[in-house]
Amino acid sequence: MKSALVCGAGGFIGGHLVGKLKREGYWVRGVDIKEHEFAPTQADEFCLLDLREEAGCQAALALDGGTFDEVYQLAADMGGMGFIHSAECEIMHNSVLINVHMTHHAARMNVPRYFFSSSVCVYRDMQPGEPELTEADVIPANPDNEYGWEKLYSERMALAYGRRYGMKVRIARFQNCFGPFGTWRGGREKAPAAICRKVAEVEDGGTIEVWGDGSAIRSYTYVDDMVEGIYLLMQSDLEGAVNIGNPQYVSVNELVTTIAQVAGKTIHIKHVDGPVGVQSRNFSNARICSLGWQANFDLEAGIRQTYPWIEAQARGI
Repeated sequence: MKSALVCGAGGFIGGHLVGKLKREGYWVRGVDIKEHEFAPTQADEFCLLDLREEAGCQAALALDGGTFDEVYQLAADMGGMGFIHSAECEIMHNSVLINVHMTHHAARMNVPRYFFSSSVCVYRDMQPGEPELTEADVIPANPDNEYGWEKLYSERMALAYGRRYGMKVRIARFQNCFGPFGTWRGGREKAPAAICRKVAEVEDGGTIEVWGDGSAIRSYTYVDDMVEGIYLLMQSDLEGAVNIGNPQYVSVNELVTTIAQVAGKTIHIKHVDGPVGVQSRNFSNARICSLGWQANFDLEAGIRQTYPWIEAQARGI
């Protein structure tokens, strides 16, 4: 039986990843500073540890009788666009500490395979219709926010440790991920969850507020597709960063329309000032697709899985 450590197992993607690894037959230890807010852990062992502290990372990696076969590092201080723009210092300070200590000690303890969750926020701003960016196009670097700069630095650190210690490092650059059992209120939620909440809370024919003019273009990836991509990448020989994302691109206004259709409501939009981020995203998924990966959920199919759960949460069911 393979063993895996999932850092950030109390979070959205980390929690789903634990379930995926268990279905694949792994023994899994989950670690986070908090327990999962919405779902009981499926991990064989769950440890409450602060991975910003060196001792926390050492304790997470300690395994009786040997070393973890695989370490998945998803722990980070992060959230939606509002949080990313209001908590720059916290993001850079906390996430860098986690990655410095975890990467260092995983390598020193001879972990054979190490996964790091990066983000498409490492790329520059784009205009709609621009040609797809490949992973190599990240250089020369010009991320739109400090979250992207931290991710880019931590990518390079993981690769440097991999070269020195012979640790096989796999890096995924996530596009926007959504699904059930994720943060849906409180300021850290991503756009799909925030819009689902607003639509659930407003009456049919009502109006919701949306930051910006609604023209920003994004790709939204359902969580089951994301964790499948993580797993395939970790088992592969692909070195360097790999984009994982649904190739379906929509505007924020189109996201609202899709959610309203799934909810069976007529929704009006009031555009207000707020952090929007880049104007457009358009990335090549050729590397992850070379492993046989594809997005099985388009936006509407994923929202049909997500909206009822958020609606139930908002109604207190």
